[in-house]
Amino acid sequence: MKKLIPFFILMLVFNCKSTDNGESKSITITSSEVESAVTYLAADERQGRNTGSPGITAAADYISNQLQSYGVNPYFETYRDNFDVNGLDAFNVVGYMEGSDPELKNEVIILGAHYDHIGQGNTVEGDSIANGANDNAAGTSTVLAMAKYFGAKKNNKRSIVFALFSAEEMGLKGSKHLAEALKADNLNLYTMVNFEMIGVPMKTDSYSAYLTGYEMSNMADKINEYAGSNIIGFLPTAKKYGLFRRSDNYPFFNQFKVPCQTISTFDFTNYDYYHHVDDESQLMDYEHMAKLINAVIPAIERMSNTPTKEIVMYEN
Repeated sequence: MKKLIPFFILMLVFNCKSTDNGESKSITITSSEVESAVTYLAADERQGRNTGSPGITAAADYISNQLQSYGVNPYFETYRDNFDVNGLDAFNVVGYMEGSDPELKNEVIILGAHYDHIGQGNTVEGDSIANGANDNAAGTSTVLAMAKYFGAKKNNKRSIVFALFSAEEMGLKGSKHLAEALKADNLNLYTMVNFEMIGVPMKTDSYSAYLTGYEMSNMADKINEYAGSNIIGFLPTAKKYGLFRRSDNYPFFNQFKVPCQTISTFDFTNYDYYHHVDDESQLMDYEHMAKLINAVIPAIERMSNTPTKEIVMYEN
């Protein structure tokens, strides 16, 4: 027979979890909410989210509405950071959580992912929509999950920018535009963590994800230390193919010369549908995604609260 828990204990537990004090609020990102975001972004109705298309406009509206619902403010006057690319109207979506510390709030962490894709792909069995679930609705859903977390906790001493980039598939145009704008604005960037193609697990039990530019800074070691587990590892193939320069972390590194790196689980053997019409939301492993997101969040949280900048570039 189950023991009955006294009513006052139940009330105590409930009050601890529902308090407005961010330190005691219990928040876990669920696989279902990650799935909901990926499913919307990678739906056929979004038509592959090509830059300048109605589909990416709908995706941007969705992202903006999510940020607003989480209590994350626009970084600019609105959530959109507009720019022109090859005559197309394009826009990043950028949110902002000001830090709580009067000094540390002047230092900024950027959490980023691109939300665009290629639109149409080679037709397979009548399907020509390259939905881009893994590339990169998965990364976008990760940034949104972190926005939800920090919007609820409000315990980041450093300020956090949540940046979703357009025109990545056209040559990192969106991240380049934002990096240049923030540099011109004299942003004090501490570090930038980008998320790219994390929708399926790696074929290794040694670590959960890899970091591009692994050997360039101590970011991987610090994330593992902060998280208390071996989340991030080194993927030789990522270095072989120069992935550090091929995702949205690179324009920020190029402008600020601070640790700006990408977390990914695409290891060239675990997913066959890169830029393919079969990159569909139902192929994502949402339990894996939620587990990785919930493992990385405490590391980002610690990153936002250390008294000094502990993540640094290695000297050449």
